[in-house]
Order: sequence, then structure tokens, then C-alpha cells
Amino acid sequence: MARDFEDHCWKDVVTPEMLKIYRNYERDLYIGKKPALVLVDLYNCVFEGGNRPIGEIIEEFPNTCGEHAWKAVPRILSLIEAARKAGVPVIHVTAETRPQTDINSARPTKRKKRSVAPDAFEIKDDFRPQPQDVVVYKRRASGFFGSLLSSHLVRLGVDCVIIAGETTSGCVRGTAVDSHSNGFHTIVVEECCFDRSDLVHKINLFDIHHKWADVMHLDEVLEHLGRSPAVRAA
Repeated sequence: MARDFEDHCWKDVVTPEMLKIYRNYERDLYIGKKPALVLVDLYNCVFEGGNRPIGEIIEEFPNTCGEHAWKAVPRILSLIEAARKAGVPVIHVTAETRPQTDINSARPTKRKKRSVAPDAFEIKDDFRPQPQDVVVYKRRASGFFGSLLSSHLVRLGVDCVIIAGETTSGCVRGTAVDSHSNGFHTIVVEECCFDRSDLVHKINLFDIHHKWADVMHLDEVLEHLGRSPAVRAA
């Protein structure tokens, strides 16, 4: 792609020394011939409290990402629309909450357990899955853990996973690492993921970009999806 490898949101927090240390990771970025769009944890509770600064609402809504989440909504919708027009499979990943799975019986950390609304982990209506979409239920942070995500991707002949969703430092990162580990070329769309903190968002994107995935701008991905004959024929 035409942009400089480091032309991303982390430029204001990453020092010249850090850039020097990570220079050996620089490479050409690309999108594979048969991508799939994987939407990670776009469920209701991260939008609770509305489009407001997170510091104002975090006490009342401890699972929210506040204005960071709301800012990403139109961007993610444009990505989904472009994927569907290009014939790219859309896969929604959300938390496993069905009572028969009892995933909370083994808790790897002692984090405080919070009560949530009954629909907290239902996918936000803006991103409502369509009949042709796949919905995958995961058991931990990564969309690949305890789920059939990898099987679906292999069945679809996918060679590239494009990731959007939340949080950058948690479930997006975990999904990107496991996508890489499962042999898929991986894209994280910078403007289509978010976190509770801009600093955490930027530093995690920086680390993901240099180790696990190509972090790309939304306009680059939209341009590719809109013009690629290979994608349209997939």
C-alpha cells in the first residue's frame, strides 16, 4: 500500500527509539485473495451510557467503551456494507452466555463479577446479522477459542481475516494473534476497532502491527473491496 508503514494513530505516542527498535518488522501490506470480515464483540454492553466520555459513565456502566465505541459505529457499518457488496463473508463473534455451557465455572482471574442486562452480550441492532452471515460463540477473549471460527474460515476457503470490533487490547488482539497462529493473513482495520483508552488502543495497534497482523486504514480496505476482481469472484 502507498502509505508509510508507521503512518498510523500511534505516531503521537511512539518514540523515535521505539520505531528504530521495531524497524525490522517493516514489510509490504496486502489483503488476501479470499478474505472474510470477522466482527468481534459488537454487543450491547460496550455501547451503554451513550456517546459520552467514558470517564463520565464508567461507574454506572463498567462494561462500556463510551464515545470510543459510538465513534466507530458508522465506520464499521461502511466496512460491513463494502464487504457484502464485494461478496466477502461476514462472521460475527460474540461471547458465549448460554447457561448450558457454564463457562463461568472456571475463572482464570479473580476479576470482580458484574451483573449485566439480559441482552448485554447480544449483538447491537445496528450490526444485526443477516441470514447469509455466520454467528460464532466464543468461550474466551479470542474468537478462535472454543469456537468453530477456524472451521468456518477453512470451509469458505478464506486466506485472509479482516478484523473489526472491540476491545483492541483484549478480544481484537486475541483474535488477531490466533488468526495469525492458525495460518491466516490478518488485517486489523484501525478506525474500526476501539478500546476504553486511546493510549491503550494505540499501543496495542502498534504491537499487533509489528508482530501479528497488518494494521490498515479503513479507506485502504474499502478501496480494495470496491475494486478487486479477485474478491468479487470469491
